[in-house]
Amino acid sequence: MFALKAVYLFLPAIFANMMPPLFRNVRFLDWPVDFDRKFLGKPIFGSHKTYRGFFFGIIVAIITASFQKWMFLDFAPFAGISIIDYFSQSAVLLGFLMGLGALLGDLVESFIKRRINVKPGKPWIPFDQVDFVIGALLLMMIVYIPSWQVIVFLLIAVPFGHIAVNHIGYYIGINKSKW
Repeated sequence: MFALKAVYLFLPAIFANMMPPLFRNVRFLDWPVDFDRKFLGKPIFGSHKTYRGFFFGIIVAIITASFQKWMFLDFAPFAGISIIDYFSQSAVLLGFLMGLGALLGDLVESFIKRRINVKPGKPWIPFDQVDFVIGALLLMMIVYIPSWQVIVFLLIAVPFGHIAVNHIGYYIGINKSKW
């Protein structure tokens, strides 16, 4: 039950992290976050990090957290798996922070990858898997601080789930890499 509760808590960040590749072919807000600028002769983040990805990732995280709050308030079994007391928590703010944190974590990791010459889409294990977890946890802590056990579990378990989802995405043609 502990694992289910921890993963359920983190669904807004997980879904936010999944959205950019799913909306890759949508032209809305299709501008690179770094506007194709360079830092020391290398792309800051890369042209694949777009405002579109941030927009859809954050929107989906807000929708997910709002759905969780609705389920918490209207369906008792969901109150039983929720770590957060949604009576006292803004789902919109929580979803926004988790989505933004997940995407900022990925952006920081991309910045570092460009500095050490790792090409976009190429694996950089374990950082590709843990970047969004750290970012989402840090921003979520503005409004809710989970127990250390939940934090440790998420830092270990979510990266393995991330690898599994990326493999599935690769085989169905969504991702360019298995990692």
